[in-house]
Amino acid sequence: MELITLAKNPVPSGGVVGAVAGYDGNFLRYARWAATRGPRRGTICLFQGRAEFIEKYFETIADLRRRGFAVVTLDWRGQGGSHRALPNKRKGHIDSFKEYDKDLRRFMQDVVLPDCPPPYYALAHSMAGNILLSNAVATSSWFERMILIAPMIAISDQRVIYPQKLVHGYAETSSLFGFSTSYIYGGHDGFEQTEPFEGNALTSDKERWLRSKAVLDVAPELGLGSPTIGWLKAAFRSCRQISNPEFARRITVPILLIAAGDDTVVSTRAIEEFGVRLKIGNNLLIPGALHEILQENDAIRQRFWAAFDAYLGINETADQHV
Repeated sequence: MELITLAKNPVPSGGVVGAVAGYDGNFLRYARWAATRGPRRGTICLFQGRAEFIEKYFETIADLRRRGFAVVTLDWRGQGGSHRALPNKRKGHIDSFKEYDKDLRRFMQDVVLPDCPPPYYALAHSMAGNILLSNAVATSSWFERMILIAPMIAISDQRVIYPQKLVHGYAETSSLFGFSTSYIYGGHDGFEQTEPFEGNALTSDKERWLRSKAVLDVAPELGLGSPTIGWLKAAFRSCRQISNPEFARRITVPILLIAAGDDTVVSTRAIEEFGVRLKIGNNLLIPGALHEILQENDAIRQRFWAAFDAYLGINETADQHV
């Protein structure tokens, strides 16, 4: 197991990278780092969205370590440097999001709890926000708090060509007839972040866009193409579960939801409605942000970090004198 380093995206120093067995014995790539400055605050468990990879978060990892956090992260099954089940490694496939849930439990039990200092906080983006919400209704949680960035509570209407009920029916029916591992309609092997920057749905920051593209240019094996029909079916089912009005009321872990004002990948309205139903949670909208807030321009990222610091009670200026 290794991490890809580039001049403009170096691997943060002092990391440990390895493989942990997922729920079915197939490997998941993970990496962890100690904090670089005190006071020590515990561990941020950093979870990616669909088609992402550890290298994309080196800047964020450095930001967290400077705040006194250890950081641990993994590539979800089927993406990044983790095991991919299909012969075509570019296909983003899963049969059920419950597979992610079971992998999360193994990751926490085999990597985080033995090797990372408590308390534990979850920082999750997009698809990972969906996964973490599914685990936030457990009778006991590993996490003191969760910060969920553009969580996939519902897919944006702008992301699909046809009405979502029709698309959901298409995914269910096609899977039933044996097309679960086929690409969705119009899907292909290409990476979204190797397409032109202009008009992309992820970030307004060209340098950060090009940085992720450079990683995929050097290590295309980390990239992922379009979702399969099976992934889409599984995503719709999981979104339907957590969108149930009663679901949010069952959550007992404090959660900060951060929505992107110009998101066309996930539904910002669904995030805001979910936030209203939470018993212990806060909801923040960052105007002008596209879907990948942590890959956005400096002004948007500064708004995110201000909210993050306030939520976890961090005063960086004061800490510099500790």
